[in-house]
Amino acid sequence: MKSLNQLLLDFDYEQNFRDDDFYVGKSNFHPFELINKWPKWEKNFLNIIGEKFSGKTHLTNIFLKKFDGIKIESHLLDDENLRKIKPYQNIVLEDLDLNINEKLIYTLFNIIDQDNKFIIITSLRPIAEINFKLEDLKSRTKNCLLANIENPDDELMFALILKNLSDRQITLDKKLIDFIIKRVERSYGKIFEFIYKIDRISLKKKKSIDFKIINEALEE
Repeated sequence: MKSLNQLLLDFDYEQNFRDDDFYVGKSNFHPFELINKWPKWEKNFLNIIGEKFSGKTHLTNIFLKKFDGIKIESHLLDDENLRKIKPYQNIVLEDLDLNINEKLIYTLFNIIDQDNKFIIITSLRPIAEINFKLEDLKSRTKNCLLANIENPDDELMFALILKNLSDRQITLDKKLIDFIIKRVERSYGKIFEFIYKIDRISLKKKKSIDFKIINEALEE
């Protein structure tokens, strides 16, 4: 299987990959730039937002690999995890939403402040817009840097399609990828879903992916 970088070279496409095949484009440049500027942040709290499959976890993994720290799923936060964070300067809290223990999250935020630690919080939407019941927590969520992973542009869509195809050991002609880009919804989740569809149809028909299979997937 060819690597994603090699596929890009085959297409004579400008490479813009850094840190474990994370493609950096206009849509995600701001959060990527911020994590690499650590610790020169204006605040100790960074909230990275973006839809599912947009690369939030990929970004936090890059951050932790580079700067070290601990990652906790927000809904799994408990007293034991609060004790575990003590030796770490950097904490990543994944997928913050209403499905949490608000008092524990508030305690975590206090620890970040008191011990001058840093935290990256990932979520689908800004945590300042989440309707928490605990007023003190609501107030704290407004004190975050915000980095938005925006909807993918054509370049990022191209890279995402290549990555998803490469993961499935599939190669497509550039004209087929361009055809997909012009027709599939500009959404990380929809791109992932569409590649799954064309792969499924191709396997079912025992045929290579072509315009006919792509159109069939578009019509589903």
